[in-house]
Amino acid sequence: MCMLPLRDAEHPPMRRLLAPMFEHNVLPGHAKSEDQHRHEICVAGRWMYERGFIVACEGNISVRLSPDRILTTPTCMNKGLLHPADLVVTNLDGKQVSGERKFSSELAMHLLFYRTRPDVHAICHAHPPTATGFAVAGRALDQALLPEVIIGLSQIPLVRYATPGTPELSAALEPFVAHYDALLLANHGAVTCAPDLLTAFFRMETIEHSAKITLAAEMAGTPELLSGREVAKLMAARSRYDVETPPGGGAELPITSDSPDHDQDQVTLSRNERDALIDEAVRKDRARR
Repeated sequence: MCMLPLRDAEHPPMRRLLAPMFEHNVLPGHAKSEDQHRHEICVAGRWMYERGFIVACEGNISVRLSPDRILTTPTCMNKGLLHPADLVVTNLDGKQVSGERKFSSELAMHLLFYRTRPDVHAICHAHPPTATGFAVAGRALDQALLPEVIIGLSQIPLVRYATPGTPELSAALEPFVAHYDALLLANHGAVTCAPDLLTAFFRMETIEHSAKITLAAEMAGTPELLSGREVAKLMAARSRYDVETPPGGGAELPITSDSPDHDQDQVTLSRNERDALIDEAVRKDRARR
């Protein structure tokens, strides 16, 4: 089957022919009109809502329109039910430039990414349930389990808790922003950044998919981590898959089977064995008194 190059869709007759195909899609790349960005943010919001990444008025999405203009979703609205006219434009200082609705208090988190990283042109924030469960449990997705996650994101660290929509959250995020494209927010959710909106959404999907697989592996048994050698090979393959490394250069590699962070001598006890050890410790403590 011959697929038409996306650039051919720019010609008016072809654009009319392909309009139904792209009506509910987000196209790759960032070089689009403001109207197209508005449409695609609404589509991405519906995708996040349909997949259960957000409910009610949760989450927010933004794209960079120009070096000093950000298009973002409004506060107190379901992001799965937005219309293009609902979106608002701000500058990098967080001052509203246009739009009748009010932007989210969490816009400050987005602006931190845009000010720190010129390569970032889109951000998604959501509460995907399994990944957020890990964040609530105080756990990062930082183990070397899945090649696709290692190639695409290296690892997904956990940012300490800070009240959403406050400067404290930006302060907690700041050490990570230059080095990672996907982050878990303790007791809060997840945030992803990318050169375009489609990639930012895909990274949010990857976070949740990784969390589901990690949870399933732990329920099935003891997950087998990849070795440091295998992780090095995967990281070296990033350029082959056109994955750009974040500009900060300080991202940590995931925990491997042979890394100091991985306890290979971990012992698993049954409840009866655990209770027996506790009883024995109590008896010895009483004998010493």
